[in-house]
Amino acid sequence: MKEKIRIASGQGFWGDLIDAPYQQVTKGEVDYLVMDYLAEVTMSILQKQKNKNPHLGYAKDIPVLMERILPVCKERNIKVITNGGGVNPKACANAVLDVAKKLNIKNLKVAIVLGDDIHNKLDELLEKGAKLDNMETGESILPYKDKFLSANVYFGAFPIVEALQKGADIVITGRTTDTGLTLAPMIYEFGWAADNYDLMSAGTVAGHILECGAQSTGGNFLGDWQSVEDMANIGFPIAEAFPNGDVIITKHENLGGKVNVATVSEQLVYEIGDPTQYITPDCVADFTSIKLEDLGNNKVKVFNVKGKPETEFYKVSCSYSDGYSASGSLTYSWPDALTKAKAADKILRTRLENLNLNFDEINTEFVGYNACHGPLAKKLPEDDINEITLRVSVRSHDYNSVERFGKEIAPLILTGPPSVTGFAGGRPKPREVVAYWPALIKKDFVQPEVKILEL
Repeated sequence: MKEKIRIASGQGFWGDLIDAPYQQVTKGEVDYLVMDYLAEVTMSILQKQKNKNPHLGYAKDIPVLMERILPVCKERNIKVITNGGGVNPKACANAVLDVAKKLNIKNLKVAIVLGDDIHNKLDELLEKGAKLDNMETGESILPYKDKFLSANVYFGAFPIVEALQKGADIVITGRTTDTGLTLAPMIYEFGWAADNYDLMSAGTVAGHILECGAQSTGGNFLGDWQSVEDMANIGFPIAEAFPNGDVIITKHENLGGKVNVATVSEQLVYEIGDPTQYITPDCVADFTSIKLEDLGNNKVKVFNVKGKPETEFYKVSCSYSDGYSASGSLTYSWPDALTKAKAADKILRTRLENLNLNFDEINTEFVGYNACHGPLAKKLPEDDINEITLRVSVRSHDYNSVERFGKEIAPLILTGPPSVTGFAGGRPKPREVVAYWPALIKKDFVQPEVKILEL
C-alpha cells in the first residue's frame, strides 16, 4: 500500500482551461489526473451529436489533449480518469488509441465503463417496474418519455476501481458522478472496503473539492479575490490522499492561485442540498462533520469526515425537448439610456401582442442595471448610466412565434428610441429548449460493464 497518492484535477467542465491538464502532469508530481467534462445539459448535446454521427458523442477535446499529455503520462506512470466519454465512451477510447498509434505508444490499456445510457431501454425498464417519475415534482414520466433526448444513470466509483484493477492506464466513462472520479483511485490504492462509509465519504469530499477545477484554488472566489496571485496561470487543485482518509488540498508551487480554508470552504458548499446528507452512489457524506486545517503554503488538511450507507437508488439524469427559445439585444447610450431601453421594450412587447404570437414566457433584462440581481438591483439615477443593453428572451412551444420574434429586433433600430447600437449576428434564430428530468432507479435495474481496449 502506498503511503499517499496525488490526484490532480484537470478539468471542471467541458470548456475549461485547455492547458490545465498539461500543466498538472508537467509542473510537478502527480499519480492520477482526473477530468470532469459532464453537466446535465452536456449529455443531451452529446446525444444529438451521436445521433448525427455514430462516431461522436464524447468530449472532442480529449483526443487533442491526449496527443499532448499521453507521452508524459506514459513516462511518469500517471493514470488518467475521465467521464468525458459522454454517451459514447467506446468511440472516445478508439480515438485515444488512434492517438497512441500515431505517437507509437505501446502497451496501453484503455478501459471504458458502459451501462449508464438507458435512453433506448426506457420502455423495458418501465415494464419491469422502474417508475422514473420526476424526483422533484412527482410527475409521471409517461407523458414525457417519447420526447426524451437522453437518459443516463449516475454510476459511482466502483466501476472505475474495477477498471484500475484490470490494469487500465486510462479510464473513460459515461455519466459517472464527479466525486467518483477522485474516490476510485483511493479505493484502489488503499484497499478501502465499500462498507467503510467514513472512508468512502472522505474520498467523496475530496472529489467534490476537485470536481470544479480551479474554483477551489482561487477561481470564482467571493472572498478576498484580489489577493489571488497570478490568476492568468492559475493552478488547479491536487488532493494528497492518505490511507486513513485524511486529504491535503494543494496545487503546484510554480503555478498561480491560492489554497486556503476560505477557497476550499467555498467549493465545499457549492451545489449541495442538505449538508448532513450529500448523497452519492457510494455513500451519504455528512458535510457538517468536515474539519479543515490551514497548513500554510497553499495546503489545507481535510479530515474527520463521517458518512453513512449508500441508498438503494441511482440518480438518473434525463433531458427532453420542451419547445423553443430566442434572445435578442440592443444597446442604448447616454443620455437617458435606461429610459430608452424601457421604451424599446414596451414597443417590442406591444408589437408582439398585436401579432397575436403565442409565448410561454417573455423575459426582459436591462444589462448594466438589473440583469444580475433583478428586483433586488440597486436603483441608480438614470442620468448617471452610460449605457444599457436591452436583452429580451422568449420561450414557446410554437416555433413560428419564436421565429417571428427574431424579426422584430432589428426594426427597433430605426423605429424606436434613438442612440442605439449593438445589433450583430443577424436575426435571432429559434433554439430548441432542453428541459431536465431527474429521477431515481433502484440499483438492481442497471449494471455497469467494464471493457478493456488495448494496443
